[in-house]
Amino acid sequence: MEGRKKPELLAPAGDSERLRMAVLYGADAVYLAGASFGMRSFAGNFSPEELPRAVAWAHRHGVRVHVTVNTMPRNDEAARLPAYLEQLDAAGVDALILADLGAFTLAGKYAPRCQRHVSTQASVANYVCASAWYDQGASRVILARELSLEEIREIRDKTPRELELEAFVHGAMCVSYSGRCLLSNYMTGRDSNRGACAQPCRYQYYLMEEKRPGEYYPVFEDEKGTYIMNSRDMCMIDHIGELMDAGLDSLKIEGRAKSAYYAAIVTGAYRHVIDDVAAGRAPDPVWRNEVEHVSHRHYATGFYFGQPGQYTDNARYIREWQVVALVTDCDPSGYATLSLRNKFSAGEPLELVGPDTKPLAFTAPVMEDEAGEPLTEPKNPQMVFRMRLPRPVPPFSLLRCARDLSARS
Repeated sequence: MEGRKKPELLAPAGDSERLRMAVLYGADAVYLAGASFGMRSFAGNFSPEELPRAVAWAHRHGVRVHVTVNTMPRNDEAARLPAYLEQLDAAGVDALILADLGAFTLAGKYAPRCQRHVSTQASVANYVCASAWYDQGASRVILARELSLEEIREIRDKTPRELELEAFVHGAMCVSYSGRCLLSNYMTGRDSNRGACAQPCRYQYYLMEEKRPGEYYPVFEDEKGTYIMNSRDMCMIDHIGELMDAGLDSLKIEGRAKSAYYAAIVTGAYRHVIDDVAAGRAPDPVWRNEVEHVSHRHYATGFYFGQPGQYTDNARYIREWQVVALVTDCDPSGYATLSLRNKFSAGEPLELVGPDTKPLAFTAPVMEDEAGEPLTEPKNPQMVFRMRLPRPVPPFSLLRCARDLSARS
């Protein structure tokens, strides 16, 4: 359909490498965290020195930066918030993602140049709540992941047009309502609402009888499996047009704790499909296939089309591809300098992928080391070597090979 409003593509940036990948592979905006108050404390995140440089680099590439300040702070943490918010404001951050009402209020005072976005942790699930946040100064709400497309359409119809609506469209789903979970706190002492979730919902559980220690009995839901808190990963890449028609302003990819490879491939896939749908073109199936090339659990469409139901099959991660090298430079003839990520050898089948580059299969040729000597198997992590590629590609392109590294039950 011509004339569709093209939504923002918002990609995760857990550290500097993932930021580069998300930006170069097509994000309109990235979301990341500083050293404090973010919901992914085990992502790399950005130090006070790194953050202004990251913002400046993204802005030079025309990409907005949203910073998560979406934990639920305790008293001692709340006392440190004003100074932190002032740092983010001075760094040129475009928007703050906030869940706590107190933090939201402080952000209006201490980070006045930053837009305020209401986090999915705030569980915005109806138009009254969304409008109330707008009245308090929010420019955007990130909707609860439990909403259907029909509910989103109603929220859009009944809220001010100036209020932007954002929703997750790809990545891991939490088994708890809008991510509010105490299981991690109880089992490990790691607070899921302050960025330290241990993800115990993804463990495989067994029963152990009190007088038979060491004897484990599977917990059967039915004949298919033993997972009692299973969930699949969300994937809405086949439904971009429907997301646009529902009135969403921003489509968000989950995954600040995922790899740089994940950030690159998933961002690139959604970039091309969004562009195609917005222009009235049928998306190239190659981009849909790309989201199968990253580590993921079985895909589903979340709650967008109604209650997804309990999933009883094996929900271990599917990992069928591995990055073997990163292109750091490439001349017009395709002669490239690369940095090794995982071992491979000449004669092995590979795929070349990159920014705005469709996957291209080829067989690895004999390479050269830094001294120009023939090299058949680069082995040392991060070692630099040279290779003739089948076509010239931009820096930060990747070589990958098919290797089944999926977790086994």
